[in-house]
Amino acid sequence: MTISAKASHSRIYDIFARWSTISYRYGAWILFGALLTAVASSVYVSRNLGMNTDTTDMLSEHLPFRVNMKHYNKTFPQDMETLLVVLDAPTPEQAYMAADRLVARLKEDTTNFHDVYPPNVNDFFARNGLLYQNLPELEQITDSLAAAQPLIAHIVRDPTLPAFVSVLSGAVDELRKGRSMELQPVLSGLSTTLDARLASAPRVLSWQSLFHGEPQKSKYQELIVVKPRLDYTLMFPAEQSIAALHAAAKDTGVTKDGPVRLRITGEVALAEEELNSSLRGMEYAGMITFILVAVVLYFAMRTAGLIFNVLLCLTMGLILTAAFATAVVGHLNLISIAFAVLYIGLGADFAIHFLLRYREVLENGLPPTEAAHISGGDAGAALTACTITNAIGFYAFMPTDYSGVAELGIISGTGMIISLLVTLTLGPALLRYLPKRPPKTSITKGSVGKVLEWSLKWHKLTYAATAVAAIAAIALLPQVRFDYNLLNMQDQTGEAVRTFRELLADTDHSPWHAVVLAKDHQETKRLAQRLAELPEVSKVITILDFVPAEQEEKLQLVEEMALTMGPISVSSKAQATGEDTSLRQRKALDELAAALDRFIAERPGHPASGTVRTLKASLTSLFVQLDAASTDEKRKLLNAIEEDLLATLPIALRSLHTATEAAPFKEQDLPASLGGRWHSQSGEYRLAVYPAEDLNDNEALRRFVRAVQEVAPNATGAPIVSLDAGEAVVKAFVQAFLLALLGIVVALLIILRSVKYMLLVLTPLLLSSLFTAAFTILLNVPFNFANIIALPLLLGLGIDSSLHMVHRSLNNEMVSEVLIHTSTARAIFYSALTALVDFASLMLSSHQGTASIGIMLTVGLTFTLICTLVILPAILRTPVRSANSTSP
Repeated sequence: MTISAKASHSRIYDIFARWSTISYRYGAWILFGALLTAVASSVYVSRNLGMNTDTTDMLSEHLPFRVNMKHYNKTFPQDMETLLVVLDAPTPEQAYMAADRLVARLKEDTTNFHDVYPPNVNDFFARNGLLYQNLPELEQITDSLAAAQPLIAHIVRDPTLPAFVSVLSGAVDELRKGRSMELQPVLSGLSTTLDARLASAPRVLSWQSLFHGEPQKSKYQELIVVKPRLDYTLMFPAEQSIAALHAAAKDTGVTKDGPVRLRITGEVALAEEELNSSLRGMEYAGMITFILVAVVLYFAMRTAGLIFNVLLCLTMGLILTAAFATAVVGHLNLISIAFAVLYIGLGADFAIHFLLRYREVLENGLPPTEAAHISGGDAGAALTACTITNAIGFYAFMPTDYSGVAELGIISGTGMIISLLVTLTLGPALLRYLPKRPPKTSITKGSVGKVLEWSLKWHKLTYAATAVAAIAAIALLPQVRFDYNLLNMQDQTGEAVRTFRELLADTDHSPWHAVVLAKDHQETKRLAQRLAELPEVSKVITILDFVPAEQEEKLQLVEEMALTMGPISVSSKAQATGEDTSLRQRKALDELAAALDRFIAERPGHPASGTVRTLKASLTSLFVQLDAASTDEKRKLLNAIEEDLLATLPIALRSLHTATEAAPFKEQDLPASLGGRWHSQSGEYRLAVYPAEDLNDNEALRRFVRAVQEVAPNATGAPIVSLDAGEAVVKAFVQAFLLALLGIVVALLIILRSVKYMLLVLTPLLLSSLFTAAFTILLNVPFNFANIIALPLLLGLGIDSSLHMVHRSLNNEMVSEVLIHTSTARAIFYSALTALVDFASLMLSSHQGTASIGIMLTVGLTFTLICTLVILPAILRTPVRSANSTSP
């Protein structure tokens, strides 16, 4: 080292040596002041620190995709910050009625909801729904109703099980005699309904499906778009609205044990679920970290007093950093909330280096006062350099467009400065009241140094292995990828995520679609045509699609349907005694079974014979169960079957009657609740552009977004936001990494006054970053919006270890064989181990983004430790000897 560099280190040494001595001497006053400061800071934080859960605030509002999204949200405000309510039911009638009741209830609650919009549940679609069918489909419905009309006419006069089954028996006999009838849908529906009831999983028969001549599906859905009132002063802004939604569902009969199932997803629900899993992950990580850190500290310190010292310094530093965050930023976000776990790992590094140096001096026989003086000077000089480089690593986030991480940068960067001051103020003060005699067992020649001797003994092998690993990592680098899918960061077991992924599987109604705004009708048609021609696009929907074509032809079919059905209304059930009803029900079922037997015997090759045999098997199973049941059990079972078969008939008939009242309409006749979502008050038209591929594939996402943007540069929507936000994040972190690297290089040149030693310090960092990036490929853990903080962060973290090694070797002119047995090497090992258990605990989080941060940091810090304690000592062999021979 040069004389000026030594002089500079000497001044820093003197400052912190005196600082530590003063802190040691006036320990009582310092501890009392620290207690008051901690109490005041804790009260201040608890009363003033907020939580900003609005993820849109995490990127600069000046980015193009945010400008486009902001304009869209202003033009169609009803589409932003919404909940998507999904109602699942065994029949379309049950789903529709449940949605209708729930919508009416939610619209009454203006305290919790701004707007409630059911896309399919309204009078307009109930009346004109048939016009949205194409002509072949409408003709099929008309034919099905014509064929079913006699059956329906009989049942509506006597809506009971005996009447239904008797009519069906007659129809089967007519079919056996050669009459052309389409009975398979109703026979199949009856069989499925019976089997479900016998299996104790009741499933109501859908008459609407029968009217349409289509098989009944296993599940039907209705969606409701709800715009809740959000309170961002709360930790969970939509908590009250979601609770009110669940209460409304319960009030309208949608319960957990009922046939209709309620699920909630959408933008707001996903954000609430993500915050919950993120906080839960941090809570578990924090508890586990403190326990594991205490275990590591035991092996590092071997005395309860020094362990207590580290933990108290950590706690004090954490409180002061939180107070700084409250005063300067005012809130935490979903990323900056990680500062607490990060601080535990980093803050322990400062205390461990100071206290192990103190113990080493005590082992050399010096008194505690002198030990505090020397350890304060030695550790202070090294920790100052580490603080500067660490802070630079964090502060490098601040100029980027990723404001969410910029806040983490300013909080954590300042936290490093706070940690330095707390360690060298509170640490010496605590030492005065701890046992002052040196420990009986010296750890100077510990197991850490013995293990590290291997790399020096086989240094050529170390060089070769490092070179091979570096070449292999460089070869893997082109495969490094970024995951733009925000869903992949969340807890995959959460209801909102699972429901959203299920909706994505339906490409015709995927919530992930692009949105384009057009100024007028002409531009809407032009853009729709151009976008629809793209191979990456499956369809484009505009307000024009809500005015069906060929209305005159369709209305003729609707009129024919109305004439066929006639003025049908369902009569009330006649009251009868239980025993009499049960006998009639069983007799009708026996007659149906006999009719089925006759059909099977006489028409074995008929196209309907398979369906008939299936129904006969279902009836046989029913008879076995009825014969084994008591009188009361028989009555309950038969009444339940009657309810399963006929419950939806009145609803289906009312819907059908309403649908036959369709009338021609134009765009201006569309209801305001529908038209306002496609044509804004400012005159702009909305186009929904649906992808042809599964956007869970990042390459498909990129193809779709770029293709749409070629036609409509100002397009927005979830796919565009995900891709452009991801690229903005990558750009921000590349910028942060380069700024951090540049800042650290300048700082090291100032501190070390040597390019050679600056490169020695950086070598382990660059190697560990290279190996970490390669391992993201091998572990299949791609970079994402959360874990991308690892690389620039590791640059700031890992610089500590290599800087401590180089600083100690130069300041004390030690060769590597001696250096690896010093407190510095042990402190590096145990500090890294402390940080490792800190970061590894994040992997236990159910939030996949948080867990991936833990994986990335754990892998990165492991490589940093290897590069610093195995590779760097081998490299230092030659330079240090040269330095020893030339130092003045």
